[in-house]
Amino acid sequence: MNCDECKQNPATVHLTEMYNGNKSEMHLCASCAAKKGALMFDPNQFNLPNLLGGFLGGPQTVQGFANSVAPPVCKNCGVNFLDIRNTGKLGCPVCYQAFSEELESSLKRIHGNSQHTGKIPLRSGEKTRVKRQLEDLKEQLQASIVNEDYEKAAEIRDMIIDLEKKLD
Repeated sequence: MNCDECKQNPATVHLTEMYNGNKSEMHLCASCAAKKGALMFDPNQFNLPNLLGGFLGGPQTVQGFANSVAPPVCKNCGVNFLDIRNTGKLGCPVCYQAFSEELESSLKRIHGNSQHTGKIPLRSGEKTRVKRQLEDLKEQLQASIVNEDYEKAAEIRDMIIDLEKKLD
């Protein structure tokens, strides 16, 4: 298959894009792909850390990528956020606090939540499930009180009382 642009060289870069359910494909030679800026990664550097790093902020070896602002650095281990994006690994436990703003959106995008809750055993986890449900209801109760939605707050209060009885 020849390049879609120059029609001469063999296509070595194959791009597939899905947008609103529509699929578009482009087959380019290396030189045309470089001209278009489509060569986003070096196939020789395709590995798990680079893949994980991509989730933390996009492609890592895009040509012309430059950041004019100095990346934040962990005061404990000296790792900067660009290193984390490139490797997909944090340097130490303190990095979670040092890069909390940068990691928040990525963790929500990847996991659906930025707070680790773990798994609950099916057989013996009923008590834990009830405790988590109570925590959620108490947060909802506080929000209802702040919003002055006292009818909803009363309903939530009753649900909390029922769950606390179940817990005892």
